[in-house]
Amino acid sequence: MSGSRPGGRTARVRAQILAATLELLARDGLAGFRYEEVAERAGVHKTSVYRNWPDRDELIVDALAEHAELEVPLHDSGDLREDLVTFLLTLVARLDSPDGRALVSAMHERDRQQVGRAVRGVLDRRVALVRKRLETAAERGELKPVDPVFFAQLVSGPVHMHLMGAGQEFGRAEAERVVDVVLAGLRATD
Repeated sequence: MSGSRPGGRTARVRAQILAATLELLARDGLAGFRYEEVAERAGVHKTSVYRNWPDRDELIVDALAEHAELEVPLHDSGDLREDLVTFLLTLVARLDSPDGRALVSAMHERDRQQVGRAVRGVLDRRVALVRKRLETAAERGELKPVDPVFFAQLVSGPVHMHLMGAGQEFGRAEAERVVDVVLAGLRATD
């Protein structure tokens, strides 16, 4: 069923199944994931799940692909610092949602090739956004060219630590502090 976009009742059932899949992945991870629970949570018969996704990994990949469509935007307001702070705050909110927790869970259990490719696809989209914004910043002289993967790791690492239970609030002040430290460090090494 991957890739198709049916309409009507079929679309509703598909959306219910994918939403249930994300919720269960967020709660139980890949290890505890069961088709029966997906059907129950989605309010459909389990044959609806099995018939459309005979392969468990394919269902998980489709659910993660739905998450990927809900991108974390990185706008270009002309102020790199503010754009990055807003990006981090949006990232925290997205990753703290059921579909975001499902993605984080899948990131930690990427031993399954198909699921690993789906996770990499989501992360690659985020890095592409960062790359584009960094290239614009370099063109404007706001920052020297920098590896976008390394940069994304630097700014998003604290977000992931927060979500893994570091116990501290991650709000605007924390986002500003992360961005300021990363930008200052990169500018100092120019």
